[in-house]
Amino acid sequence: MKISIVTISYNQGAFLEEAINSVLNQNVADIEYIVVDPGSTDKSREIITSYKDRINKIVFEKDAGPSDGLNKGFNFATGDIYGYLNADDVLLPGALVEVMNCFKQMPGADVISGHGYIIDKAGRKLYKVFSNQLSSSTFVKRRYTIGYSSIVQQSTFFRRSIFEKTGGFDKSYKIMWDGALAVDFMNLVANFRAVNKFWSGFRIYSDSITGSGQHNDSRALETYRAMQKRAGLAPIQRWEYPFLHYFGWLLEPVLLWRRIVDGVKNPKRLNIKVPIPPTKTKV
Repeated sequence: MKISIVTISYNQGAFLEEAINSVLNQNVADIEYIVVDPGSTDKSREIITSYKDRINKIVFEKDAGPSDGLNKGFNFATGDIYGYLNADDVLLPGALVEVMNCFKQMPGADVISGHGYIIDKAGRKLYKVFSNQLSSSTFVKRRYTIGYSSIVQQSTFFRRSIFEKTGGFDKSYKIMWDGALAVDFMNLVANFRAVNKFWSGFRIYSDSITGSGQHNDSRALETYRAMQKRAGLAPIQRWEYPFLHYFGWLLEPVLLWRRIVDGVKNPKRLNIKVPIPPTKTKV
């Protein structure tokens, strides 16, 4: 079994080398690493080139955004299992060994998600972030497409066969392209598995997409609406949010308990809110 990892890079020279080494230092015999950079103007390309003997494929060409860059990278992938890592995030030591073992132990799984840590600019672990157990049920789709359940992208891996059925990432998504892909997996009735293992560090800082608040503005709300349509759902109204929030957590009591425990240990969690539509919405 072979695993392919794609990293998309654009002007993340401050963190890029750490991301690259977190992949290259994984103790996995059959790993393929692909790095895509559409035209960084900082030191990123020099860093990537310095690892050319250890990176299987380097793609230096313009693209139409991160989702297009990922598609370009996966076009060169030959592995059985796929995963992708942003240039400012990291894989934790030993993560890919556990990932491969999980796929071997769960041959029916199409998508396997572990948990991760939110890390700061210096790479310090701030708190834990957890993956929900997804499925193709209408309730889970509704909850997912308002941001009330999620999977940790950096800790999520999927079979090449299910990815190819989706046709790849939708280039029209400038944010939440990973969310759109997850919806595509749901539409294909993929077998999702969430495991209690920590595989990655998700870096949040003022200049990152999440840290800058781009997941909590009108564009984010529009993107959630687009994902609802993509999932075959009617637009979800404001009054439905409390039900989807609280009932959803009752379905995953163990995960809820883990989140509560971590919240007590780390009370100063970053305030990342889900955008809620106004009371009156146009349908």
